[in-house]
Amino acid sequence: KLMVVVERYPELKANKNFLELQSQLEGTENRINIARNRFNEAVNVYNKHIKIFPNNIFAGFLGFDEMSRYQADPGSEKAVDVNFDFGKKKE
Repeated sequence: KLMVVVERYPELKANKNFLELQSQLEGTENRINIARNRFNEAVNVYNKHIKIFPNNIFAGFLGFDEMSRYQADPGSEKAVDVNFDFGKKKE
């Protein structure tokens, strides 16, 4: 979606602030993906750990249930609308 905006406003490609914003957004997406993967890996380890003997006895006694892996909500892969029409009236 951001690239569509760049196509409509080619002068943004040369704008230092826009390039910094684009870099920050990419970095943020990468950090979110890394955190999501680490969370899912930790959930896998936890779920395996509470299933093996004798951990399963203690887990059941103490109420440690199996956890769900992170799954994004349907439609969350869509890019956020970014409006760069500052000061322009909407039609």
